[in-house]
Amino acid sequence: MVITEKNIEYSKAPRRVSILGATGSVGRNTLDLISRQHNAYKVVALTAQHNVELLAAQARQFNAELAVIGDAAHHAALQEALAGTGVAVASGVEALCEAAERPSDWIMAGIVGAAGLGPTLAAIRQGAVVALANKECLVCAGELMLEEVRRSGATLLPVDSEHNAIYQVFDFDRPESVDRIILTASGGPFLKLDVTAMAQVTPAQAVAHPNWDMGNKISVDSATMMNKGLESIEAFHLFPVTAEQIEILIHPQSVVHGLVGYVDGSILAQLGAPDMRTPIAYALAWPDRMATPTDRLDFARIANLAFEAPDLMRFPSLRLAREALAAGGTAPTVLNAANEVAVAAFLEERLGFLEIARVVEETLNKVAVTSVTELADVGAGDDEARAVARQLAGLPARRDGRLSLVQG
Repeated sequence: MVITEKNIEYSKAPRRVSILGATGSVGRNTLDLISRQHNAYKVVALTAQHNVELLAAQARQFNAELAVIGDAAHHAALQEALAGTGVAVASGVEALCEAAERPSDWIMAGIVGAAGLGPTLAAIRQGAVVALANKECLVCAGELMLEEVRRSGATLLPVDSEHNAIYQVFDFDRPESVDRIILTASGGPFLKLDVTAMAQVTPAQAVAHPNWDMGNKISVDSATMMNKGLESIEAFHLFPVTAEQIEILIHPQSVVHGLVGYVDGSILAQLGAPDMRTPIAYALAWPDRMATPTDRLDFARIANLAFEAPDLMRFPSLRLAREALAAGGTAPTVLNAANEVAVAAFLEERLGFLEIARVVEETLNKVAVTSVTELADVGAGDDEARAVARQLAGLPARRDGRLSLVQG
């Protein structure tokens, strides 16, 4: 069993929780749930990258012990905003890792992108229950992360709706009985748009997801379907299955989130409204369940559920992710780094929508794949891929500094 579960005795004392990426969509939804059962939880640490105003407001509302802003340039502003509150203030990359190391029972790993790798590893090393909302950690350093999980005795709970769904219906006691797992994808806002029209779409159109309320980066990934490609790599590390046993299915309504097929022909699925508070609540209350304010499914009103195979010609990111997983080594790191650069350029209107996949594919072709035996290998692959991707995207040469590999 790859996802570990340790025996934890839960007392009636409030569970100590920390949220890495508190001002993002996942962080805000986590705090919304905590606010509804505030006596059950004690907020320890909250982190953000830039949003001082919201982070300070959250720290005051939940009486956090520590608030950390990743961008050290905002340290003075955060310190001023929290003056006299008793909330400790810190800033910078190392402080994000230190926040993750602060003793907590449960930690939400919600920092977007490869930048979340260092803090997530720090959370795992303290042996806590880690709710993983950052797929890039497993994409870039899957085996290294899982080795840390095994070494520390941490519990890793997936928060992505698809992996959370599969986790709920996967028979970990008899993995040999599993025939396949199926990740569903809404298809994003451009599912039926022809390629000519896709070349002209704007960032505003790409982030307008038809079902989910998500951040800009993940919304663009959903539109290109790279999100599902990254999730297929994440699933490979999370569940005891082969790459060939992982399937992707378009499901525009986003009601069925994940399915597990068994050798006897049975299929078990998890269904729910497209609201991230459902998988977050599952992880937050685990091993119990908690009430949420999410909409309840009305099957008579829904009436029909549609499914179709993805079009790999129109959404080449799915193919690129499969190829990166098959190549192994640093290939998934290169895939992710190039995608982060290309998506950022698209959001800044410096790159066309269809150019995102081009930049990723050409970066994969140019950067040599090497083995991954330590975090430094991931960092080297990430750095090289970002430099190449920036050149291919016509951006000035510089190091993005997105990946944090602070250890210990």
